[in-house]
Amino acid sequence: MALIVQKYGGTSVGSPERIKNVAKRVARWKAKGHDVVVVVSAMSGETNRLIALAKEIQAQPDPREMDVMVSTGEQVTIALLSMALLEIGVSARSYTGGQVRILTDNAYTKARILSIDEHNMRADLKAGRVVVVAGFQGVDDAGNITTLGRGGSDTTGVALAAALKADECQIYTDVDGVYTTDPRIVPEARRLKTVTFEEMLEMASLGSKVLQIRSVEFAGKYKVRLRVLSSFEEEGEGTLITFEEDKDMEKAVISGIAFNRDEAKITVLGVPDRPGIAYQILGPIGDANIDVDMIVQNVGHDGLTDFSFTVHRNDYQKALNVLKPVLEHTKARGIQSGDKIAKVSVVGVGMRSHAGIASTMFRTLAEEGINIEMISTSEIKVSVVIDEKYTELAVRVLHKAFGLDQAA
Repeated sequence: MALIVQKYGGTSVGSPERIKNVAKRVARWKAKGHDVVVVVSAMSGETNRLIALAKEIQAQPDPREMDVMVSTGEQVTIALLSMALLEIGVSARSYTGGQVRILTDNAYTKARILSIDEHNMRADLKAGRVVVVAGFQGVDDAGNITTLGRGGSDTTGVALAAALKADECQIYTDVDGVYTTDPRIVPEARRLKTVTFEEMLEMASLGSKVLQIRSVEFAGKYKVRLRVLSSFEEEGEGTLITFEEDKDMEKAVISGIAFNRDEAKITVLGVPDRPGIAYQILGPIGDANIDVDMIVQNVGHDGLTDFSFTVHRNDYQKALNVLKPVLEHTKARGIQSGDKIAKVSVVGVGMRSHAGIASTMFRTLAEEGINIEMISTSEIKVSVVIDEKYTELAVRVLHKAFGLDQAA
């Protein structure tokens, strides 16, 4: 008998019929003798509906009140799933994040988990119940409702698996695993049987929508066995995220092509080329809780340089506002910016032992007339920023260039 944590996304619980199907799936696992904890998102579209409502009242909704409101989506789902389980004879009990006591900091809309009290969940599991927990939410020290940011239900699922020392955390979504790239763009994309934690972390951070990056970070930190499965198919193997590199990893140099259209590029022009200038620019950005991704500082000329970085598109205008006083303070010449960019990346642990990956990538893009605006590398990935209109073309040609359309 194993302890399994299952997480179901919004599309998996998008209607009463789908919630009933989830209940049947959970019941099958329970019938095999497993203890089961289920984490659910709000029904698909519900969080967006609530956010739209808030913006009809307040152009920039108060973060605390926004968390109070959007957390109700998951509360509806946990109650409905518990009812569906009870209806088919499976004992179940629902919990909000606050009832579990998922303790977070007080960074509303972007809270981070500090600790989890698993006492009540363990008592219910011991009593033979399925525990159904609202994803995406917790409470701070003062008892205020907090949310973990979009996609935070994945993080809740992995965090609960870590706290309970579960045997496996299963992430059920609308795809049956992790693919070499998005099959909607490249029909020849293949499902990967396994992917290393490092590769999954890179792919999640680079725009792969299968798993939220913080959930992968949690899995890596606490060595949670993680599997991605489809809630719309009969039980399959899905994709297992492993912590050991495959013995044949050198045969697969690149595991996948990731892309992200949700970025914007900002260049601060003509800043003094002196020690500390990067901090003077990015310090206020960090203080405003804005995440920075790629950074490039050009070679200085005549005591001046240009400093470029990317942020999430949702933070684009906020970042520009933050930089206004920075321009005056640093006496920079101005700002050049745009949000019509995309980041495309090749990822693979096999890059450690193979040369020429970057040159193949650059040559392939050049042959298609795609200009590269920024470049970033790590031990197992190469990322480029390009014009957004070339995203799908870039993904297709790179997928073919690295042989990812060939059967493993």
